[in-house]
Amino acid sequence: MKKSEATRQDILEKAFECIYNNGYKTTSIDDIITASRLTKGAFYYHFKNKDDMGLAVINEVLYPYLHETMVQPLQNALSPADDLYGMVSYLLLDETYFQPEFGCPLGNLMVELSPAHEEFNSILLGISNEWEEAIVKCVNHGKKTGLVKTETKPKQVANFIMSGYWGTRLMGKMENSNAPYKIFLKELKQYLKGI
Repeated sequence: MKKSEATRQDILEKAFECIYNNGYKTTSIDDIITASRLTKGAFYYHFKNKDDMGLAVINEVLYPYLHETMVQPLQNALSPADDLYGMVSYLLLDETYFQPEFGCPLGNLMVELSPAHEEFNSILLGISNEWEEAIVKCVNHGKKTGLVKTETKPKQVANFIMSGYWGTRLMGKMENSNAPYKIFLKELKQYLKGI
């Protein structure tokens, strides 16, 4: 990796940390410059403005990670109930990149930016839709193999899992605890047994 590429990547990673910890609107370019220990000139060499950098953070840092942890685990699912539970359990209890006190970075950005920024909304919605599609495909595969009941509605399963995940992440953020995660996972396991 060239030095300029490494510098750009460092800016994006530090910007992600600042945004995740403090929110997009309250994170300033100066905060990112301080965190990355670079000059304003270095920042503006790589990004036109804060929104240009914010879109790069979503596309180049957040999206690849979420794709790896939310979508890829479901692409070759053998047992939908187990694989769906395992994916959510990993995200809530084992994943160390996201902390309870800061919630879900995708959910945070959707709440904070979707109403105000059309371009951000489009990209964030695309990530959410990709996760939903992965869950739907996983459930449909289970229906084909007889592991999921034929009357199960895959889109409803996806909606339940996604809204439950984001809701419990929000509760964990408010309580600064993973205790809500354990309660949700217990109920999710029961729910998935019934699909």
